[in-house]
Amino acid sequence: MGFMAMIGDEDHDSRVLSISVFVAVLCLCIVAGHLLEEHRWFNESIIAILIGWITGAVVLLLSKGKKSHILRFNEEVFFIYILPPIIFNAGFQVKKKEFFRNFFTIMLFGVIGVFISFAIISAALKLTFPL
Repeated sequence: MGFMAMIGDEDHDSRVLSISVFVAVLCLCIVAGHLLEEHRWFNESIIAILIGWITGAVVLLLSKGKKSHILRFNEEVFFIYILPPIIFNAGFQVKKKEFFRNFFTIMLFGVIGVFISFAIISAALKLTFPL
């Protein structure tokens, strides 16, 4: 086996490992979120964040920082393939009656949030790049 074939095998093994870790973590998040569904203080988001922290720490410790790149974040994959189903699921699970009952509050927070964000970003840019 030539040197280039060995490099290709390492790249293939790294991809298989990263996909396997991702699928295992995703399954663990789904199962843990389902098992802790009735608890008021633990929802799926908190469980997913904790499992992500633990997984990252374990990968970093086991690889001693050398191969921690196996869990690289790919923005294109996230925004095209992962985010749309998350948004669809969140919108699908919203209860219509509660949404329309709180519609004014939701819109108020949205508008105020946009203005606050605009003010903060504008002030930071003005201080960072004075004319």
